[in-house]
Amino acid sequence: MTTSSVLITGASTGIGAVYADRFARRGHNLVLVARDQARLEALAVRLRQDYSIDVDVLPADLTKVSDLAKVEKRLQDDSHIDTLINNAGIAQSGGFVEQTSSSIDQLIALNTTALTRLAAAIAPRLVQAGKGSIVNISSVVGLAPEFGMSVYGATKAFVLFLSQGMSMELSAKGVYVQAVLPAGTYTEIWQRAGIDISDFSQMMHVDELVDAALIGFDRREQITIPPLHKAERWDSLDATRQALLSDIKQAEAAARYKTA
Repeated sequence: MTTSSVLITGASTGIGAVYADRFARRGHNLVLVARDQARLEALAVRLRQDYSIDVDVLPADLTKVSDLAKVEKRLQDDSHIDTLINNAGIAQSGGFVEQTSSSIDQLIALNTTALTRLAAAIAPRLVQAGKGSIVNISSVVGLAPEFGMSVYGATKAFVLFLSQGMSMELSAKGVYVQAVLPAGTYTEIWQRAGIDISDFSQMMHVDELVDAALIGFDRREQITIPPLHKAERWDSLDATRQALLSDIKQAEAAARYKTA
């Protein structure tokens, strides 16, 4: 029987590298995607030695059209890949008025455009097979405009909404979609964004985050929030959202808007 493969973006370090280790430990072959080929190769060597699996390295900068297309084609053509971990992403320092058009473009290109296109590349094949999984890494920042990371938070809110919509469409066709919402986690994302975390409150270590996310994966949760200690809070929020939708009467404005 052919062992299935897992394609992981942002796999050279942090969350992606731990996902690679955990799926390798489970006996899956891997396709590792990131910009840093040297780091990918070093990780691949270790995983092959430790777990006797096949690991392909696919260097790619997902903000570049040609590189993104290369990964899309792999997802479309490689029938062994039945799980996509959409992890690649970047953060951004500074307030909204301090950010440049180029930095905003790069953030959106990686956090939303690339993630969406990769999910769209694999989904038709998984639907045809009637099985498979797509994991999208969102963030609790997408629930919290109060955190002052407006563009980054908006991209993560997009990922959450997209995952919920995908799950509504694809779950009946055998495809499992999970959104994972970390809070602050010790990874290189902060350093790369130029954000000083020395005064931050204690954050979660990446191994604990991924292990918790995988428990949610095994339970087939649609939304997994590892740092949320009262799960009923999410249930309440979702129930309130649905109640709000039931109170929308699109044929006429609410009474409070009929008097100047």
